[in-house]
Amino acid sequence: MKRLIILIIVVGLLASAALGAWTYRDLHTAVTHTKTGQYIEIPKGTPPSAIVSRLVAEGVIKHEWPLKLYLKSTGKGSTLKAGEYDFPSPISPLGVLAKLQQGQRRLNRLTIIEGWTRWDIARAMAQVPEFKLENDAQALELMNNVSLIKDLDPEAKNLEGYLFPDTYEFSPETTAPELIEMMVKRFRNVWKPDWTERARGLNFTTRQIVTTASIIETEAKLDEERPIVASVIYNRLKKDIPLAVDSSVIYASKLEGKWRYDGKVYLSDIQRRSPYNTRLYAGLPPGPVASPGESSLKAALNPVTSDYLYYVRNPDRNDGAHNFYSNGAEFETGVQALRKWERERDARNATPGR
Repeated sequence: MKRLIILIIVVGLLASAALGAWTYRDLHTAVTHTKTGQYIEIPKGTPPSAIVSRLVAEGVIKHEWPLKLYLKSTGKGSTLKAGEYDFPSPISPLGVLAKLQQGQRRLNRLTIIEGWTRWDIARAMAQVPEFKLENDAQALELMNNVSLIKDLDPEAKNLEGYLFPDTYEFSPETTAPELIEMMVKRFRNVWKPDWTERARGLNFTTRQIVTTASIIETEAKLDEERPIVASVIYNRLKKDIPLAVDSSVIYASKLEGKWRYDGKVYLSDIQRRSPYNTRLYAGLPPGPVASPGESSLKAALNPVTSDYLYYVRNPDRNDGAHNFYSNGAEFETGVQALRKWERERDARNATPGR
């Protein structure tokens, strides 16, 4: 009888040890699931056991009772937070627990592209349902809050140029004005304190540097060419030669509500009497014509030294590279080479029979 009792005890201890080892392994074993990229909502007030059951049903956790037992024995059930969770795959039950203790909320994401104007940004913001904007105009109106940049640019009439291009992640409760503040704050984080002094050293205001950078952004695709484009702009300014930049011509048309949004610059655009029309008027336009990125801001502050006055796309490359010229005759030769390449390209792409 005594031996039987001892045997029962030994078997019980072994079973407990085995169960403990299995539980430990289960809690630490990562499970592969298919819910990555999908948010699972855990409402406020959901009991810990219900949370575990939900995650088992979703396939994020394989077995219910090990994690339920762990939560009950450790008292950590009270540390779980409501939220919207995107669990990576694979993930262990203890990894799931760690995320539930940290809390997570679904974030919206909006990408502002380098070279976008405030009209482009307004259009993108109007498509975010949580902002509850009735149209682009409402978003555009919010971009007139120049108090956000008064110290940087006391002449500003709107936030053009200061809405920094980047990908922004924000909670669904974020308002449209708050997102605009985030964009301006991001600009301020990029704009180094000594850049203002650097601008003064070039005899430019911050506004003029941002305006120059906005032109560079719309003209140069390659980072290494941006300082060269900057030199062309400054050389033309010194010689009082109109910059003749299409992006400023387009901006002038947008200001008057005349831009057709078909990618084509019409004669009426070129002839528009606007200080933003750099084909008709020498000097910088009155303000930025787009949102410049960091590399364009740096280029505006650090132009190379050159005697270039012109540039035209290099037809021998397909990466947006340019050829740069110091005189009109060479420039015209470059333009004709580009036009020839464009005609040959169009001929190759033409559909037979048309």
